[in-house]
Amino acid sequence: MSSAHRFDRGHTDDLMTFLAASPSPYHAVANTAERLEKAGFRQVAETDAWDASTGGKYVTRGGAIIAWYVPEGATTATPFRIIGAHTDSPNLRVKPLPDTGSHGWRQIAVELYGGTLLNTWLDRDLGLSGRITLRDGSHHLVNVDRPLLRVPQLAVHLDRSVNSDGLKLDKQRHMTPIWGLGDPHEGDLIRFVAEEAGVVAGDVTGWDLMVHSVEAPAYLGRDQELLAGPRMDNLLSVHAGIAALTAACASASLPYIPVLAAFDHEENGSQSDTGAEGPLLGNVLERSVFARGGSFEDKSRAFAGTVCLSSDTGHAVHPNYSERHDPGHHPMPNGGPILKVNVNQRYATDGSGRAVFAAAAERAGVPWQHFVSNNAMPCGTTIGPITAARHGITTVDIGVAILSMHSARELCGADDPHLLASALTAFLEG
Repeated sequence: MSSAHRFDRGHTDDLMTFLAASPSPYHAVANTAERLEKAGFRQVAETDAWDASTGGKYVTRGGAIIAWYVPEGATTATPFRIIGAHTDSPNLRVKPLPDTGSHGWRQIAVELYGGTLLNTWLDRDLGLSGRITLRDGSHHLVNVDRPLLRVPQLAVHLDRSVNSDGLKLDKQRHMTPIWGLGDPHEGDLIRFVAEEAGVVAGDVTGWDLMVHSVEAPAYLGRDQELLAGPRMDNLLSVHAGIAALTAACASASLPYIPVLAAFDHEENGSQSDTGAEGPLLGNVLERSVFARGGSFEDKSRAFAGTVCLSSDTGHAVHPNYSERHDPGHHPMPNGGPILKVNVNQRYATDGSGRAVFAAAAERAGVPWQHFVSNNAMPCGTTIGPITAARHGITTVDIGVAILSMHSARELCGADDPHLLASALTAFLEG
């Protein structure tokens, strides 16, 4: 490794561990909860009455987790400092009747989740992960982290124009993975998954399963200055948020209540009970105020002083397609977090929010960059505008610049995860 590297190798190594251990949103939540427990947080149930105690707490619901830390001396009107992120990534998800196949091949029927970059799932060794639900309502995590499935591409001999006219994939016909030979039999996949999970197949009444690449995250490049891995959009931000929250809780004096909100379903619009457009975050924040004896007036005052950093990956300038980027804004890997701006509110950043983020980065000694889309290209969006509109709180969109967004395997600078976590920590500490 080059001696010129600034990044915290320990932080990046830990991110790689987190990515590999979190092939589904449900695993990401379980791993986040485990890390919070080790930092002294305790889980509270939404169905229980909450108390006014200080310290760290968290709530889980499906693929979402919200954690917060009430410091000594916090009042009922103390504002929140929120890191917003999401646990889901585009992929292939198992259909309700999964067992299919033809011409002697056994296959698994899948549905496309989010804005999947289809060709990146071809000819990869794929595992299977997610959760199953039993007749008694209990959930069990499943992670078959070994080569099990594969979506084979058509050989060039049978598609002579593929390199001249481009690859054309039919989402229904061409994306069905194979997992063996023979005739398909109803119930085969769920029997297999149940055996992997150590439960009785007849007790499985529901499932939320998806495929993942089994290739491990890895440093890349001559000087290992890059990081390649799956699901960095947006587990990179979730991991940085965990590091920032647990570090901020060690501060002697916190003027705010720090929060980590990691939602599910961002990649398909956030409209669910675990998505950013649902009521989960608002309910948690309000209940925290009310549990400490606060009133509606106190909640309104707290929200008025609250700021959220919506942390999600953004686009680094692509060396082979630089014309697709704004000519004046070319974020680079290892240049620090990006501040994302769109005046049409695809991102929530405005001038006052920019000042909050700039101050945090300055306190942390972290460089940062601007991102804005090319005017001729449509701009993506995040949980930022949703959070700002739903809760009426100041929200700023930031993130890490990556290449190959929505690929089965993405690429970022190896410095940037630690730089992001440092800026987020300074933001939470105020």
